[in-house]
Amino acid sequence: MSDEQSNTDYKALTDEEWKQRLPEEVYQIVRKKGTERAFTGHFDKFYESGSYYCVCCGAHLFDSDTKYNSGSGWPSFYDGDDANIKEVEDNSWMMRRVEIVCNQCEAHLGHVFPDGPQPTGTRYCVNSASLDFKPEGE
Repeated sequence: MSDEQSNTDYKALTDEEWKQRLPEEVYQIVRKKGTERAFTGHFDKFYESGSYYCVCCGAHLFDSDTKYNSGSGWPSFYDGDDANIKEVEDNSWMMRRVEIVCNQCEAHLGHVFPDGPQPTGTRYCVNSASLDFKPEGE
């Protein structure tokens, strides 16, 4: 995390400030709770070793050793960084789901489901647009 990132109160940024910081497609997903089309995200079939961070604030979210191919069309992980991922009830679209957001900046990441592999049985279904990847060793 850069010095600028560590000194920013992300929860205090206005909608206009987010619009200036993010590309339009990313803004629509992470700030307006959008969803990228299945099988179109950069990290869907991406399996390099490293860590995934919030594209908005740089908070650590997932490690590559917990990523797997769920067949859903979105990057999926069976475990995440509990300190930086918050679960929120989501009753939109006449469905009952659990949304996941970044705990540091409240960026929409995706949803979590109880149908993942062991050892957790959890599937974090994440929009590629909400993620930044850093290869192992960086």
